[in-house]
Amino acid sequence: MSGIRTIRTLLIANRGEIACRIARTAKAMGIRTVAVYSEADASAQHVAAVDAAYPIGPAEAAKSYLDIPRLIETARFAGADAIHPGYGFLSENAGFAKACAEAGIVFVGPDVPAIEAMGSKAAAKEIMARAAVPLVPGYHGGEQDIGILKKEALAIGFPVLLKASAGGGGKGMRVVESEPDLEAEIAAAKREAKAAFGDDRMLIEKYLTRPRHVEVQVFADRHGNVVHLFERDCSVQRRHQKVVEEAPAPGLAEEIRSAMAEAAVNAAKAIDYVGAGTVEFIMDEDGSFYFMEMNTRLQVEHPVTEMITGQDLVAWQLRVAEGHVLPLSQGEIRPNGHAVEVRIYAEDPARDFLPQTGHLTRLAFPAEEDGIRVDSGVVEGDAVTVHYDPMIAKLIAHGRDRTEALRKLSRALEETRIAGLANNVAYLKRIVDHPAFAAGELDTRFIERHGADLAAPPRDEERLHRIAAAAAMEAQRVAAAEMARHSRDPFSPWALAHGWRLNDSPLHRITLLRDGEEIERAYRIVAAGYLFENDGDAALVTILPSAQGGYAVRIDGVTFEGELRAGGDGVTLFSGGAAHRYHLKSALASGADAGEDSGHVTAPMPGKLIAVQVAAGAEVSKGDPLMLLEAMKMEHVIRAPEDGVVAALHFAAGDQVEEGADLLLFEKAGGG
Repeated sequence: MSGIRTIRTLLIANRGEIACRIARTAKAMGIRTVAVYSEADASAQHVAAVDAAYPIGPAEAAKSYLDIPRLIETARFAGADAIHPGYGFLSENAGFAKACAEAGIVFVGPDVPAIEAMGSKAAAKEIMARAAVPLVPGYHGGEQDIGILKKEALAIGFPVLLKASAGGGGKGMRVVESEPDLEAEIAAAKREAKAAFGDDRMLIEKYLTRPRHVEVQVFADRHGNVVHLFERDCSVQRRHQKVVEEAPAPGLAEEIRSAMAEAAVNAAKAIDYVGAGTVEFIMDEDGSFYFMEMNTRLQVEHPVTEMITGQDLVAWQLRVAEGHVLPLSQGEIRPNGHAVEVRIYAEDPARDFLPQTGHLTRLAFPAEEDGIRVDSGVVEGDAVTVHYDPMIAKLIAHGRDRTEALRKLSRALEETRIAGLANNVAYLKRIVDHPAFAAGELDTRFIERHGADLAAPPRDEERLHRIAAAAAMEAQRVAAAEMARHSRDPFSPWALAHGWRLNDSPLHRITLLRDGEEIERAYRIVAAGYLFENDGDAALVTILPSAQGGYAVRIDGVTFEGELRAGGDGVTLFSGGAAHRYHLKSALASGADAGEDSGHVTAPMPGKLIAVQVAAGAEVSKGDPLMLLEAMKMEHVIRAPEDGVVAALHFAAGDQVEEGADLLLFEKAGGG
């Protein structure tokens, strides 16, 4: 076929799970793969997944993964015929696509004009209007003075949605409910957009109160063929970032489904699109839908589309980049069953989803069989750092229908084991198991509306956790007893380790620590195991060996559904997808945590201070913003813990700070 350009060596200009994913597909197609890596990623999994890897610069993305000249130079040195940008980083950067073309390297993605057309949300909406694709009422103009933006927002009517014209992923996005907050929110959104995309232009849209986020996967080749591969529902979000995605979208009337797919194909045709793209729509309760944006790349959630169509979208991308026609026509693409994906993040849902850093001391996923798929770029022992997105993995389940897919996903989350840092696995399981989610009652405020249900496990579950943890710690005595049987004097009372103590009561106590809380449990050693007795609450506990290599526990005759791993001074309990870490309190343990607040306001995580909003000596009220900390591509507001005075500032705007650093000295009102 004329116009075919064979890709023999592919450079993957990305990292993490998407780089690993691209490498697997390319290798299966017989393509040699080349990776790039920053100093922080020298031992990363994507480096091991390819045929060759080249250092690209420091950990800071701007000096490594975003360094276009360095990437092109590396591609030339490696003899790469093509570059795949993955998603994020430079995947939607027209300058990068142009640099590839100038270097004679195939860019696995659309042409420069298409990227530029969709790179500006305002320009994209003008194009879509001409193509008769429905749009949300709003302001997409070029006048960007804050006063003009404020005037336009007031004309649209509250609530309004502020969006960065040049970006995505929730960056530079704010929902404003009333006029008093408007000017400050516009300034904050512009600042965040500038930091994330180098462009602070904003657009404003009417904010729908109970919308769904539904998107359509489209694909086009250079021979005039454009198809869709059905839609995905991505409504369950936090901070405007997707948490759960599924295909097809549940509960859509067939006429709406068909109209949305037709609009998406028309959108792709309007810009002469080539390759994989996603047309995102916002859908109102009455079924009307409106164009939001087009992502000119592969999406994080593409696996659910692959699961229901049986197609490898990365392979499609590479085939189209070589100049081939699409593998299938529209009539040959048929959906099969239902698929649901959750994004597993190193973040703490109990602390407003604050990103976490640290080492993955335990990381295990269910076997990839019977409709379960895991996409991850890390393994046990790896670190999640402050430098990049804190996503650990994507867990996907496929079933004959939505009910079966959700059932499989719930079980897979239950079997996932992550320890070493806070994560959202248990939180995701509570979403998947929630009756409203199971019923398909979806909109972008799902998490906000059901926050209380999703916040924490039931109290009775906590009781079982604590009993199980205490029993697992006592299992160390069982191991000691086994060793004593093989000692020189196995009958010595000092070696038996079955609870005998000279001049001691048969009632023993163990004190565990969890998140600063002391948990005391009293127990007696009995023939069947341990009898825990606390304030009238009794439980008979038996320790059992676990198939996973840790402990299982039977409480009052019922085997506890979880896994326990004891070691050192503590035990980790895995249950419901969560990892609960308990430490044994030492008699020498410090009591420093028992005192009153020291008055120091500390950094919740490593990052860069991008603004200091108060001066030393300033009087502030509880909740007032003090500083803005940028970390893991998000802004985090440091607020006053109480009414009081800022006694001293320890850092200035632009400073890098470590987790726990004393940012400022705070004195409570009244000298408390």
